[in-house]
Amino acid sequence: MKLEQLSMQSLAIPLRGSFRHAAAERRETETVWVEARTSAVLGCGEGCPRGYVTGEDVASALAFFARHRAALLREIHDLASLERYAAAHTTDIDRNPAAWCAVELALLDALARECGVSVEAMLGLRDVQGAFRYSAVLGIEDRESARRKIAAYRELGFIDFKLKLSGDLGQDRVAVADLLDGARRDLRLRLDANNLWPSRREAVEYLAALRAPAFAIEEPLPAGAHAELARLSDATRLRVILDESCTRAEQLAQLEPPAERWIVNLRVSKLGGVLRSRAVLAQARARGIACIVGAQVGETSLLTRAGLCIAAQAAPDLLAQEGGFGTMLLTEDVCDPPLQWGAGGMLHMDAEPRPGWGLDIAPRKPQS
Repeated sequence: MKLEQLSMQSLAIPLRGSFRHAAAERRETETVWVEARTSAVLGCGEGCPRGYVTGEDVASALAFFARHRAALLREIHDLASLERYAAAHTTDIDRNPAAWCAVELALLDALARECGVSVEAMLGLRDVQGAFRYSAVLGIEDRESARRKIAAYRELGFIDFKLKLSGDLGQDRVAVADLLDGARRDLRLRLDANNLWPSRREAVEYLAALRAPAFAIEEPLPAGAHAELARLSDATRLRVILDESCTRAEQLAQLEPPAERWIVNLRVSKLGGVLRSRAVLAQARARGIACIVGAQVGETSLLTRAGLCIAAQAAPDLLAQEGGFGTMLLTEDVCDPPLQWGAGGMLHMDAEPRPGWGLDIAPRKPQS
């Protein structure tokens, strides 16, 4: 492959409403978009820089890209050269995983399209085919809005729920009660605190008072507090989901056994692309640690498609999958029709694999 052009721009798409959790409130996407052109194909990639996740923002992503663009154009011509480049620039990628994710996804798309195969076929992975079940996600909002969303999810047949906690015990108790009121007996609940509590003691006391019938809690403490998270799991009997606390494969070696207390959230953008996500999945499997495939708020269908790649490799051991909202959350998507779930939270990938990511992407207009 001979790259002729490589570009990155910001991409801001308004949401259909605001989405709030303990760390941020969002009304539009915060995304960087990469296009990799050869004489024959266009490859596209997406990353979602988040300051509260990896310390990135759109400006830092654009600066990362500016540092690497010339070398990427010069050095990347096949999968092996892409892997060598990533290995040679690990330190910079560790600091800028969402930026690199956008670059990598675009290059993988272009490489696979040039070969006339799917990304999975190029990487020697299981095809993305069949049915994928997504979780319902409930953010922090007023009670009337929350109850409408719960009713809508129930009407669609969702059984798996993720509830964002606000830190207001009264509000969170009401949210749990509304979710459980009239719920199916097979409802499964996990909580997400978004690094809400500064200490284990505060988290344990709050969760005891909340009395939610959850099986797991995501990121209750400051990121990276692995020893304290282990003690919290012991005290609450909840499994701990690692998101901001696991951004690289080597961090899994810091986790205290037993493996059953831990769950890793595999968000492709946060981890720095599909190749690095595969490495985290491989390490998790080797250590007997379960996984969830997560998503950033405001992902387009492209990151949904990349997440499906990881979900397909994680099956049948995958505990849950997030994202896939498409134009149910975004006012527009990058492709039509968008990749999004339907009844029961199911997204069906029944067509034969197409080259690259297999998406028909509309040309992007530059944004200021």
